[in-house]
Amino acid sequence: MSANAPDADHGGGHATLTGYLLGLLLCLVLTGASFGVVMTDLVPQPLRLTAIVVLCVVQLVAQLVLFLHIGAGRSQHENTGIFLCTAFLIAIVVAGSLWVMHNANLNMMPMQMSGTP
Repeated sequence: MSANAPDADHGGGHATLTGYLLGLLLCLVLTGASFGVVMTDLVPQPLRLTAIVVLCVVQLVAQLVLFLHIGAGRSQHENTGIFLCTAFLIAIVVAGSLWVMHNANLNMMPMQMSGTP
C-alpha cells in the first residue's frame, strides 16, 4: 500500500466524544424513564408493559446507531444485514426454547398420581 493511498472506508461512522456522550445521556434518560414507568403511577397499569417495550426498542436503536454505528448508509448494508440475520436467529432460538419448555411442562407427569395415598 503506498503512502498516498487513502484509508479504506470500512463503513463505520466516525466516533466522536460528542456522539458517545449524547448516546450515554440518551440511554440514561431512557433507563430512568423505564424505571419511572415501573415505580410511579404516571402510566396506567394496562399500558406499563407497552411503555417499557417502546422505551426498550428506542434505547436499542439509540445504542445501535450511536455506539455501534449501524446505519442505513450505503456502506452499512452488509453490517445491517448481518445484524438483522443475527437478531432473527436469536429470536428463533428464544421462541423455540420457550415452545419446547411450554410443551415439556404440559406433558410432564403430575407429581401426585391419582389413587396413591
